[in-house]
Amino acid sequence: MAVKSVALVAHDNKKKELVDWVAANNTRFANLKLYASGTTGKLLSKSLNRSDIHCLLSGPLGGDQQIGAKIAEGEIDLLVFFWDPLEPQPHDPDIKALLRIAALWNIPVACNRATAEFILTSAYMTDDQHRPTKPDFSEYTERQVGH
Repeated sequence: MAVKSVALVAHDNKKKELVDWVAANNTRFANLKLYASGTTGKLLSKSLNRSDIHCLLSGPLGGDQQIGAKIAEGEIDLLVFFWDPLEPQPHDPDIKALLRIAALWNIPVACNRATAEFILTSAYMTDDQHRPTKPDFSEYTERQVGH
């Protein structure tokens, strides 16, 4: 599954770290379709001099939920979310929902630089033959129809 679409999200205290990391790996990101939440996307566009980054709303304004919807629709292959474990977030329920959707749809998630580097350098990033298992929710949805 050569990863084609990556969502990039970072809390305020982690934005510089994410932007610096993506810039350091710019050649690896060159052929990927990038999505990012509000300010993070603007910072990445400016730093990378790329006008093709799909900038969504800021996280607290619905950007996390927009990315979650794109995951559910099969548009996102990888989520890189540098979140700040030391700062409370007013939109914490949205963050939990985003991480839940990524887990539900079997999307790899990197929450820090070390994990992001492991995923970015994985052979699966360029292996067009590998397909991650997509969950089958037909039994669940059929059961819900009867209620």
